[in-house]
Amino acid sequence: MMRLIKKHSHKILLTLILLGSAFFHLYRIEDYITFLGDEGRDVLVVWNILHGHLTLLGPTSSVGGFFLGPIYYYFMTPFLWLFHYDPVGPAVMIALLGIVTVWFVYKIGAEFFGSTAGLIGAFFYAISPLVLIYSRSSWNPNAMPFFTLLTMYILYQAVKKKSMKLFALVGFLFGIDMQLHYIETFIIPVIAVYIPLGRLINSPQKVKKISQVLWGTVKEYCFVLGGFVIGFSPFLAFEARHDFLNFRNIFTFIFHSKDTGAGGNFFLAIGTIFFRIFGRLVAGFPQPERIQHYPLWELQLWGIFSIVLGIGAVGLIIWQLKKQKKQTDGILQKSLLLLWLGFGILLFGFYKKSVYDYYFEFLFPLPALLVGNLFSTLWQKKMIWKFAVGIVMLFLIVLNLSDNPLMYAPNRQLNQARVISQFVFDKTDGKPFNFALITGGNSDHAYRYFFTVWGRPPVTIENAINDPQRKTVTDQLLVVCESLPCSPLGVSLWEIAGFGRAEVTGHWHVSVVDVYRLVHYTGK
Repeated sequence: MMRLIKKHSHKILLTLILLGSAFFHLYRIEDYITFLGDEGRDVLVVWNILHGHLTLLGPTSSVGGFFLGPIYYYFMTPFLWLFHYDPVGPAVMIALLGIVTVWFVYKIGAEFFGSTAGLIGAFFYAISPLVLIYSRSSWNPNAMPFFTLLTMYILYQAVKKKSMKLFALVGFLFGIDMQLHYIETFIIPVIAVYIPLGRLINSPQKVKKISQVLWGTVKEYCFVLGGFVIGFSPFLAFEARHDFLNFRNIFTFIFHSKDTGAGGNFFLAIGTIFFRIFGRLVAGFPQPERIQHYPLWELQLWGIFSIVLGIGAVGLIIWQLKKQKKQTDGILQKSLLLLWLGFGILLFGFYKKSVYDYYFEFLFPLPALLVGNLFSTLWQKKMIWKFAVGIVMLFLIVLNLSDNPLMYAPNRQLNQARVISQFVFDKTDGKPFNFALITGGNSDHAYRYFFTVWGRPPVTIENAINDPQRKTVTDQLLVVCESLPCSPLGVSLWEIAGFGRAEVTGHWHVSVVDVYRLVHYTGK
């Protein structure tokens, strides 16, 4: 029995890691998911898709005033349908992608560095609090870790095998990546540099002529571009029909915006990103809102430890690359990881606004792969190194598990939105109604989604030009106040101002909000 366990120990450990990952991703997911205005907007769009209203446009970007492609909406569609329009369905989709990504980290780590490195990398990726935070809610950037990792792996296979079909697949996958978030543009130089570099590495010495390299590179670029056009085609179709409006906005943002370009804080920016991807993803460095709970000296030591860990992991890859003079596969593998990391960090130096954690979701799997390689390499050395690695790994496990999202009370945002919506819905007495939300920064899509699913969406008030007879103004306006205290009368919000002069006929406190019913003022 023990011999059998030892023989299959890696498979057993991988199974345990995946089971643990499944627990962390799926346990009470409905209570922990984020469900605010953006999430409500997404499921509302998907509801319309399921009812025949297809779209070629995706969510809006957080900066720049342009839109993404629609692919994420179509990824959501079968899961919203399977869960009978419950918004938890798309969140489960993201959780499943997160679990698959854990397995994928193992596969790539095992192929590039050995099965022990794969197991260690998969384990730390599975328990990373930051990964789990973004792997338990439906949001277009949260699919980036899986699809970026898949794109990088197929790119490696395409260069290794010189397969035009795989190069086309790289382009197709990158077309999907670009519809998830425009931060994926950081992958463009990785692909652009890796293809000719791979051709130089992967070609016999006698055919390493500039003309051959250039012709082969151009051919491979063409297949990547062809695949990209197919993968990005829904968005390209929209752009072709609308005078390439988004492309022009993107171009303006990149080359003429005050938020992009070289600046004095370039090296500080890339240093901060380097620290964050190792500190936040592997070393369990606390989230910004919890930093005040730790003494300064502890945060400083934590930060130094994270940077040393990152330098050690990257330094080892560089050292291994120098040693692999004729091992083509090893050179291709490590070159890809270094290019991915290098461009992924350096290009942040040109971005002058705040960099949120989700911006580098396309880098999420990298620290786990690099640290897995570091620990597995040191583990093979003398006993003192085994002891040191064991202590550090135990320390990292404690840091990560102590900040696991499941350690904190659930936000229950989905249930909260459902309860408030149901209350408002009941107060309409089955009659047409207008709806307004007074909030500090949310939108009303989460509530509108439930009204729509329940078969009676609120009537949207049109302006006088579109509705001169004011047919879109009903006899009642239901107002939800998320910003308390609240007095809805006289608020300049269009949904309230457009209703006209009103008086309050009902006021209730529900969950964490106040709900008001307004009717037209009669003067009585």
